[in-house]
Amino acid sequence: SGKFAGKRIGSFKVSGANKYTGTITDPETDKTYSGKASVSGASLKMSGCVLGGLICRSQTWHKL
Repeated sequence: SGKFAGKRIGSFKVSGANKYTGTITDPETDKTYSGKASVSGASLKMSGCVLGGLICRSQTWHKL
């Protein structure tokens, strides 16, 4: 539920054990960034970068 329900947030391919690389889309701006994701237990950590990795931001989501 919520304003972003059903909206795609990225496209990833497996790059290792519980690790993924691809693109991440900001649902508020619809801008796409290069990104990484990793899964650990009930947590999903996603990070996206611009300017060839010069500026990055990450966020961890926890399964409820």
